Amino acid sequence: MVDVSEKAETERVAVASGFVRMLPETLAMLVEGRAPKGDAMAVARVAGIGAAKRVPELIPLCHPVRTTGAEVSFEIEPTGVRIVATVRAFDRTGVEMEALAAVSVAALTLYDMLKAVDRGMVIEGVQLEEKRGGRSGHWRREAVRG
Repeated sequence: MVDVSEKAETERVAVASGFVRMLPETLAMLVEGRAPKGDAMAVARVAGIGAAKRVPELIPLCHPVRTTGAEVSFEIEPTGVRIVATVRAFDRTGVEMEALAAVSVAALTLYDMLKAVDRGMVIEGVQLEEKRGGRSGHWRREAVRG
C-alpha cells in the first residue's frame, strides 16, 4: 500500500460514468417501472452508493477514505441507460476508484434486475470523467481523444 501520510488532506471529488445497452422493450420496461424484480434504478442507486463505501474491501491496496458524499444518477438514452456517479471525500487520497466502483456495481445491478427479460444487455464504457483535489489537481476527460 502506498504511504500517503505526507499528503495534505484536501477535498477530493471524482465523477465516473458507464452505459448499459439494452433492447428498446427492456428500456421501456425499466422507464415504466415494470422490471420483474421491482424498481431497478432505485435498487441500482443504493447498490452503487454502497459499493463506493466498500472499495477497500473489494480492491486490494486501496486506502479507506472518509467519504462525505456519493451520488448515482441515471440518464435514459435511446439505446440504454447512462450511469453517472459522483463521490466526494476529505482525505489524503482520491476517490476515483470509489466513483468507478459505484458505476460498475450500479450497472451490474441493473443487469441483474433486468436479465430475466434481456440477457443480451451490454455494460460498456466505464470510465473516469473528472477528478478534483490533491497534488495532481483537476483532470477532466476530453470530449474527443485524438
